[in-house]
Amino acid sequence: MSTLLYRVGRWTYRHPFRVIGVWVALLVALVGTLVLNPPKLSTEFRIDGTPAQEVIDELARELPEVSGGQGSLVFQAPAGDRLDSERLAPAIAEAVQGVYSVDQVVDPAELMQAQQPPGGAPATPPGSTPEAPGNAPSAPPGTLVVAGQPVLGVTVSEDGRVALFQFQFDDQLFELPQGTVADTVAAAEAPAEEAGVAVLPGATLQEIPEIIGVGEIVGLAVAALVLVVTLGSVVAAGLPLLTALAGVGAGIGGAFALAHLFELNSLSVVLALMLGLAVGIDYALFIVNRQRWLMLTRGLDAGEAAGRAVGTAGSAVFFAGTTVVIALTALLVVGIELLTVMALIAAATVAIAVLVALTLLPALLGLVKERICSPRARARQRGHHDRSRTPARRWVGLVVRYRWAAVVLVAALAALLALPLSSMRLGMPSAESYGSGTPQREGYDLVAEGFGEGFNGPLVVAARTAEPGTPIEPPALQELVADLSALDGVQSAMPAGVSQDGTIAVLQVVPTTGPTDEATEDLVAEIRDRSAQYGDDLGVTLGVTGLTAIGIDMSQRLSEVLPIYLAVVLGLSLIVLLLVFRSVLVPVKATLGFLLSILATFGATTAVFQWGWLNQVFGLDSTTVVMSVIPIIATGVLYGLAMDYQIFLVSSIRESHVHGHHGTDSVTDGFTQASRVVVAAAIIMTAVFGGFIFNADPMVKQVGFALAVGILIDAFLIRLTLVPAVMAMFGDRAWWLPAWLDRLLPDLDVEGDKLAQRLNGETGGTPADTDPPSREPASARAG
Repeated sequence: MSTLLYRVGRWTYRHPFRVIGVWVALLVALVGTLVLNPPKLSTEFRIDGTPAQEVIDELARELPEVSGGQGSLVFQAPAGDRLDSERLAPAIAEAVQGVYSVDQVVDPAELMQAQQPPGGAPATPPGSTPEAPGNAPSAPPGTLVVAGQPVLGVTVSEDGRVALFQFQFDDQLFELPQGTVADTVAAAEAPAEEAGVAVLPGATLQEIPEIIGVGEIVGLAVAALVLVVTLGSVVAAGLPLLTALAGVGAGIGGAFALAHLFELNSLSVVLALMLGLAVGIDYALFIVNRQRWLMLTRGLDAGEAAGRAVGTAGSAVFFAGTTVVIALTALLVVGIELLTVMALIAAATVAIAVLVALTLLPALLGLVKERICSPRARARQRGHHDRSRTPARRWVGLVVRYRWAAVVLVAALAALLALPLSSMRLGMPSAESYGSGTPQREGYDLVAEGFGEGFNGPLVVAARTAEPGTPIEPPALQELVADLSALDGVQSAMPAGVSQDGTIAVLQVVPTTGPTDEATEDLVAEIRDRSAQYGDDLGVTLGVTGLTAIGIDMSQRLSEVLPIYLAVVLGLSLIVLLLVFRSVLVPVKATLGFLLSILATFGATTAVFQWGWLNQVFGLDSTTVVMSVIPIIATGVLYGLAMDYQIFLVSSIRESHVHGHHGTDSVTDGFTQASRVVVAAAIIMTAVFGGFIFNADPMVKQVGFALAVGILIDAFLIRLTLVPAVMAMFGDRAWWLPAWLDRLLPDLDVEGDKLAQRLNGETGGTPADTDPPSREPASARAG
């Protein structure tokens, strides 16, 4: 492997314009494709096979007029005025008609006209109460009335300060054309704001989060600063940033170009952007750092150093990227389309980042040539030949000396951080999770104050006759409504529509608690449990859906598949690490260390978002559930990145061992050489992921936090402390491999031993990219 990559690095270094031209042509082609066919992002969270999704699919077939996504707007009166006054009520009615004029919004008047049979009684509009045949439907209490006519869908609070307008789209929110939500809000704003009425999006109107914001830009700025400090040159620091941006552009651009073939979720793009930037910078940093080290310490010219850097550090990059791709593509076993698309896009972006690091980066180095090392760096290196006084050397010396204490301390600290995990609740963050001052949060709070928490997440209950083809009897429907209204935890229940054949009725059930409250989850379970009883007593069976129910079902489904996913990831990655390190202990140690870090990450995420610890530091002032996809996403991403650091660090230790160091010497020498770049890589990844913590969207915020904290824990506690301590405990025995397994495994030469021997044969001297065995006394090596 190292020999092949050495040749690739040398060729691309010598032919930079050919390689750069290919990448530029690819990026231009992607940009042109996107200009001609703008991409469509969705906010889909479809989980096939769950009860809520099955109800949605059934309503889409049988009762499409009420199967679309729920929308809501919140109106707030000026101080000292009421929305149901003669001055403001007409403005609200005009705003409602403006919303109904949006193409994707269902107009109940048109719906009633379309459903009314010739010469028959008028159909029951959604949201009204069914009366005896021949009587006009009555509006629910609190309905806004203008000129003696109810404005259907608008409910005014008792004090008149707040009005909630509930309506339906003709499709699910995630299937609406891009910009529909913004158009809907804008259609209501013009007439309402002329009268001084504020218009806010309701809890169900979740817009696609912005992908790039101020926080993300700050994260990139921190990454650039770390690169300059680590590499000591603006030119050298600019290359990792440039190649990372090129890789992300190719990966996400390709996903956008193919977005017409599948549902491209906005969260998938955010994850690919986070991961692509982080690994793209890290992989390039590892190679550039190795090239500069070969130039400064071994006196190689830039071309030869670039080739050897790609051959040795590039091998580690290749297998590090492989572990990330394995961890991500293993999400396919979960069988959830949302996660499948997310995983494939992120994995493709990582694979492109590896390809960029192995081809485009050495080509750019071919343009920079000897300028990759500044005169100041060369002068500084001439004055500092002794690495024994570096911070890395002192740290690893301390860890090696007190190895048992280090292991116990890391395990205890990880266990302490993991304690909140025992109370972690999974779900989908609601508008309550947004920060104060945002329109989503203000709308949520106004509805909660004016009507109750449950109006921010009403349940949709579909009642179907137990006997196919038999209409629901009106007395049975009325009894069902009354029984549901009497349940503990239900604020109100009312019909929202009936199919033309009368076999399906849709009810809106408003809980007394919020969308993410545990009591709401219990209520959904109770309604579903009562379905069999209602089938016997009333001849109807029930199904529950809506955003709240979808979030509950998603959490349960992901909790069920998480152990399977973990088993697949760990099994596949153990095989890769066994091939890379040719050791039994190292893969097992790496996996156990990861389990410590991921448990600590989940515990810290629970403490901040669910318990509220230090949440104001991250721009939060409320608590919420942990997003249900966090365990799956964090496990996949963090496992891959943890193995990045494992490979970067331990491959350097193994390289030192193969080239003559033994016992703790190889640990000390390999750690000293690789730890600096691992520290820089961890800080860069933390900065990139941390930038997303300050995104306004609570889902993006949680993903950014979990990944940033996970990187800090895994890099500094596990890889930079636990790994050298354990390696020192086992010494040369860490590389033990049964003879029969040694014969079966291919020699991938990740540490570059075969490359060094070949280059040594060509030059007739000592391999220029290796250190001679340590000359320290035996007592020092033992320490």
